[in-house]
Amino acid sequence: MKNRGISTIVVLAIVVGIVIIAWLVLSGLPSTPTPEQATPVPAEPARLAGMVDDERVKRADIDDPGAWLTYGRTFEEQRFSPLDQINRETVTNLGVAWTKELNTRHPVEATPLVVDGVMYFTSAWNIAYALDAASGDEIWTYDPEVPGATARQACCGVISRGLAVYRGRVYLATLDGRLLALDAATGAKVWEIDTVIDRTREYTITGAPRVAAGKVYIGNGGAEYGVRGYVTAYDADTGDEAWRFFTVPGDPSLPFETPAMEMAAKTWKGGEWWKIGGGGTVWNSIVYDPDFHTVYLGVGNGSPWTRAIRSPGGGDNLFLAAIVAVDADTGAMKWYYQTTPGDNWDYTAVQDMVLADLEVDGVQRKVIMQAPKNGFFYVIDRSNGELLRAHPYATVTWATHVDMETGRPVENPDTVYADNPQWILPGPGGAHNWPAMSFDEQKGIIYFDTHDLPFLYAMPEEYVETGTYKRRPGAWNTAVEFGRLNQMINARGDEPEAEGFLIAFNPLTGETAWSVQLAAAWNGGVLATAGGLVFQGAGDGYVSAHHADSGEVLWRHFTYTGIVAPPITYTVDGTQFLAILTGSGGGGDDTATYKYGSIGRLIVYKLGANGVVMEPPLRDLTIPEQPPLTASAEDLDRGDVLYHDTCTFCHGIGVESGGALPDLRMMSTATHDVFQAIVRGGTLADDGMASFADLLSAEDADRVHQYIISQAIAGRSAQAGGD
Repeated sequence: MKNRGISTIVVLAIVVGIVIIAWLVLSGLPSTPTPEQATPVPAEPARLAGMVDDERVKRADIDDPGAWLTYGRTFEEQRFSPLDQINRETVTNLGVAWTKELNTRHPVEATPLVVDGVMYFTSAWNIAYALDAASGDEIWTYDPEVPGATARQACCGVISRGLAVYRGRVYLATLDGRLLALDAATGAKVWEIDTVIDRTREYTITGAPRVAAGKVYIGNGGAEYGVRGYVTAYDADTGDEAWRFFTVPGDPSLPFETPAMEMAAKTWKGGEWWKIGGGGTVWNSIVYDPDFHTVYLGVGNGSPWTRAIRSPGGGDNLFLAAIVAVDADTGAMKWYYQTTPGDNWDYTAVQDMVLADLEVDGVQRKVIMQAPKNGFFYVIDRSNGELLRAHPYATVTWATHVDMETGRPVENPDTVYADNPQWILPGPGGAHNWPAMSFDEQKGIIYFDTHDLPFLYAMPEEYVETGTYKRRPGAWNTAVEFGRLNQMINARGDEPEAEGFLIAFNPLTGETAWSVQLAAAWNGGVLATAGGLVFQGAGDGYVSAHHADSGEVLWRHFTYTGIVAPPITYTVDGTQFLAILTGSGGGGDDTATYKYGSIGRLIVYKLGANGVVMEPPLRDLTIPEQPPLTASAEDLDRGDVLYHDTCTFCHGIGVESGGALPDLRMMSTATHDVFQAIVRGGTLADDGMASFADLLSAEDADRVHQYIISQAIAGRSAQAGGD
């Protein structure tokens, strides 16, 4: 049977991280092994490794061109490397130097750091590693022991985008909301703090902390579950809180935490958004600017997504979908720019931000650039927040253009979905998402992945029928229809295709210098180098080197699994290496993950190496014989809605997974027998499948089970040539 059109699966796989919570036991596989936690040492660590400070980062291009000191290599986060040993002439000699197996089927999304010949990175469940960057030999590993049940409250899975290294310490944020400082030499814990302000809400952290000016900066996730966003700065030495900036206002009957919140509250009109959560989580991009001693925060979507429910009286809903500049010492707001006022589509502005010096209209400007989800590329003066450019970089149907006088997008009235479901581009997966981009400042060209991922937006049935919406604790609260999404798509029969691209884009002119269509719709971040190359890992399992001036593929290597993490490059003893983490969610039958599964692994390349990556067995996609289907048509319809409202975010629309987690249509007889114990009893909580007894009664869980069986029977018939 053909896997469901990539358009639908990828949209959900990407937006919601469909493929992330790999509950291996559901397919009869063993749970994922994890390394043992490092042995504690005395509180005062030996500072013999990881000696990174602000001056070293500022001088990285001059003194440390072969290091990768911070998330984006330098404070500017351009992710452009001055190394050129691997270049257009030599790249065909690139081979596998060594690999590191991570023993996980969850997506691996981190950016490794390389400091003084040591590589630091994180895998799923926030497990941290320190390796010899030349040989791959393990120096230490640290498991923060994130509770398995936390996976249920993570909208996008048990992922981690990285860590930070500073003044002899490694800073690690965990999925369950903790921030830890480890000794860079030994991996021993120095201190640990809880960053969560309200444990009754489903806060998580998936982003990499940033460190500068003596502070660690960290945001959080959880908007879909109904949280209030904020970013906190902690003293890098002691872990003491330095300041906290809330991104959306709380209960207006209470004192405002800052003048910024008092101002923002005026843009939220009607309703009781603070009870629903408000959203505005900063789950990815935080950038420090040494020129202005400023921290830029990329703010996410509202909670819920639809503004009619979140703020029924209208308003821009600050600071949702915005870039906010705050003072690095105090957290006081300096300026903001909102990319999507009154966000109605999950158009976060948490995507990577790049700092640069550009000549704009004959004037030299210090700018910040971003390609947020909404499909427009922004160039902003970072001294004051003035909008300089706003060009579309992908297919956009929700708005016609950005008005340069007002700085506001002009919404397309033909795509209003309040009363009429609409296919809209971009969908919640964005036209670009968190995968990193790379900027060549000399050429003035930025390289990044884009995708056309349409989504069928509709208001939830309960709101259409009653005009009211009730938040459900522990569930997704988007106020967008997911329960009947599959039924609506099947009834319409007009699902657009999803496509992915790698582009070279001029942020000042809005011109695309070149565009390469990729095999998969969802792909990884990029790295450009002085060797004239652009490297990218993709959903089809290939790591490729493209000619920076044309996009031509000059070299590629098959890894047998999808890739979403960005590559890095570094040198040790004069040898240049290329490193990338593999493992993704998949999302269609043309991706490597769908064929082989998600394989968490670190692959390191160098010139002249001839190592191999062993081919894993193909996934057995045979759907087994099913238990009896006993449900009525009415119960199957209800099971369909309940499944897509509760389960689809992890297990796939139509019960078709993307490859990282087992397809529930392939459950064993033994698993069918204990379905209630798993879903409501929480017997697999330690593996990420916590109990859903708060959302599903025994009768409803049975309806979901019967719906899964019905989909399996249909799939089994298709595999046998029945349709």
